[in-house]
Amino acid sequence: MNNLDKIFHLKENHTDVKTEVIAGVTTFMTMAYILAVNPSIMSAAGMDSGAIFTATALASMIATLCMAAFANYPFVLAPGMGLNAYFAYTVVINMGYSWEMALAAVFIEGLIFIALSLTKVREGIFNAIPMCLKNAVSAGIGLFIAFIGLQNAKLTVNSDSTLVTIFSMSGSLKNGTFRSQGITALLALIGVLIIGVLMVKKVKGNILLGIFITWGLGILCQFAGLYVPDPANGFYSLLPDFSSGFGIPSLAPTFLKMDFSKVFSGEFLVVIFAFLFVDMFDTLGTLIGVASKADMLDEEGKLPRISGALLADAVGTSVGAALGVSTTTTFVESASGVTEGGRTGLTSVTSALLFGLSLFLSPIFLAIPSFATAPALIVVGFLMISSVLKVDFSDLCQGIPAFITLIAMPFMYSISEGIALGTISFVVINVLAGPEKRKAISPVMYVLAILFAAKYFVI
Repeated sequence: MNNLDKIFHLKENHTDVKTEVIAGVTTFMTMAYILAVNPSIMSAAGMDSGAIFTATALASMIATLCMAAFANYPFVLAPGMGLNAYFAYTVVINMGYSWEMALAAVFIEGLIFIALSLTKVREGIFNAIPMCLKNAVSAGIGLFIAFIGLQNAKLTVNSDSTLVTIFSMSGSLKNGTFRSQGITALLALIGVLIIGVLMVKKVKGNILLGIFITWGLGILCQFAGLYVPDPANGFYSLLPDFSSGFGIPSLAPTFLKMDFSKVFSGEFLVVIFAFLFVDMFDTLGTLIGVASKADMLDEEGKLPRISGALLADAVGTSVGAALGVSTTTTFVESASGVTEGGRTGLTSVTSALLFGLSLFLSPIFLAIPSFATAPALIVVGFLMISSVLKVDFSDLCQGIPAFITLIAMPFMYSISEGIALGTISFVVINVLAGPEKRKAISPVMYVLAILFAAKYFVI
């Protein structure tokens, strides 16, 4: 115990081993859903779900241990929600890059973030971006994730006349697809309500519990004959396959599979910047937000040892890319551990060890169907969109660019398009609004706007 006190400075931070361990377990429970959700999202890009599960657990463990070592903070890291969706659905599916190229972009973004974390450049860039765009990006990602969740749940389906529409339960009963697609769409809707109730009741690990309860209801439906697997159309048995035991899925399909062949193309540089932009501001926002709850900020509102925390995030990103996952970042769910009294890196170490232990539970996590993880995406979208409340929409020079950022992400199915159009619109509107508004534009914003415009008209 004395050794732990020396390493983590427990007494200095007014905590003890028991409190830190409980905090670590709590944080893990609130964010363990990523072990089920991430393979589901990234497999859409053609990646091996077993390898993704292993890479997710390893990247989370390594990055979180780095946080404990570099900063001694109770923050836990994992492949970030929103960035995994951007990776799979925008960069790979929409833009046509291979997942190997996308991993290369994440790896380079991590290296750039490492360099920025060791210098003052990061702070300069952060301060140059107006708060209205920072908040709008977070909210826009929330809408984007929720939209993906609705699609994965099959609640939102294609329509030739309106582009998208709601899934027809009566239609599925008539055409005989209710016991596959129909029942899973209904279970996904029930799953959203379950998680919502658990959140209202302030149940610890509400998202993870909601996933497991929804999955459990699906298994009951399968036993009762209400759900009938239809592998030809993507509806499989809901029962875990323990035939291979509790072994760890091979990492070989994704490990060091990065493709750097198009790194220096204009469009690809935009992809790298989008990863960097979202990662940087999401991380900083999360760190400051969680630290304020733990009363860790100094008199000036700054976080001591923030460079170490950012370095852990950046190292985790590059290591994660090498393993085969999208950007690894600090999770806002770390606040749950802080609420339980976690104040040091021992909380992080506890969560990291649990991520390591989860490697041996792959048959369970890999069997969780998309209709059970979809409610988690929808609810995470709700949690992220709340940042839009911080935007001053009465100031049109802020409100309009924020709105453009917000709607572009889900409607154009791309986080990077939202960032690009939001930046361009902010600069143009404020330049034309007059000398006073023009002062709000930093030189960095002018450069970014020109680069983004070039993306559409030159590159």
